[in-house]
Amino acid sequence: MAPAAVEFPGSSSSCKRVCVMDAGGCFGSALVHRLLQRGYIVHAAISSHVEMQSMAGDSKNLRVFHTDPLDYHSIVEALEGCYGLFYSFQPPSDHPSYDESMAEMEVRAAHNVLEACAQTDTIDKVVFTSSATAVLWRDPSDSTPSSQDVDERDWSNVNFCKKFKLWHGLSKTLAEKTAWALAMDRGVSMVTVNAGLLLSPDLTITHPYLKGAAEMYEDGVFVTVDLKFLVDSHICVFEDVSAYGRYLCFNHVVNCNEDAVKLAQILLPPDVSSLPPSITVGESRMVPQRISNKKLNKLMVNFDSQVPTLSS
Repeated sequence: MAPAAVEFPGSSSSCKRVCVMDAGGCFGSALVHRLLQRGYIVHAAISSHVEMQSMAGDSKNLRVFHTDPLDYHSIVEALEGCYGLFYSFQPPSDHPSYDESMAEMEVRAAHNVLEACAQTDTIDKVVFTSSATAVLWRDPSDSTPSSQDVDERDWSNVNFCKKFKLWHGLSKTLAEKTAWALAMDRGVSMVTVNAGLLLSPDLTITHPYLKGAAEMYEDGVFVTVDLKFLVDSHICVFEDVSAYGRYLCFNHVVNCNEDAVKLAQILLPPDVSSLPPSITVGESRMVPQRISNKKLNKLMVNFDSQVPTLSS
């Protein structure tokens, strides 16, 4: 399971086989295509039959699997022969919104995936996509002046999330903790990417990440990430043998009125009346940033995002 024993595309190595689960949706499909461009053989594990049909036949290095993260055996089948797994949870089509029951579902899925990885001899490394919401929700009464800035060492307070019905943060926190517990118990090499709000074309105000957006803004921890940076970050932490632990992943902090208004106009065009009371169009106000992604930025300094030319 030592990641140092794996040679990755970009060097003189041969192609390596990895699995992307769930490969549907904006992020999953973008990650699959970038991995194919970098010379990987990809098992695309998808829960939607419609998305499976649209992706099938894209490349001779692509195999598409119908996988349900709540079905252990379907996971094992998709992982067969793979050296690595990129895992992100995709809510089922019949349960698209986050509520209290989603936490239980996401925890079960994380347990199944990590157990399947532990039982797959070829798996060397897992990149587990979590969220910044598993980091930033803290009970104000627990904070001291010296611990105001948020980084990868922090975990969202489960009781705080339950109290204020922050179901996205609750689900991501419990699922990631489950994954870490199982990874350490089974000796699975794992890294997590705690992503900010993905600025995807289909982003709407109903996205569960946005519950508590006004509070995130006021606390200086409202962070977003664009698709290319999120994909590159996942590949970087997978290919870099020095990567370890958790990585907060974002490339923009929404901490001024102008940025907040722009985001609100994307989510609620053209109405700005639903903005938090503290945000007024035309005012110039900057909220101090209280969240850090220095760990990831340091790792990515030497990352080459360009598609390598592989020898035939």
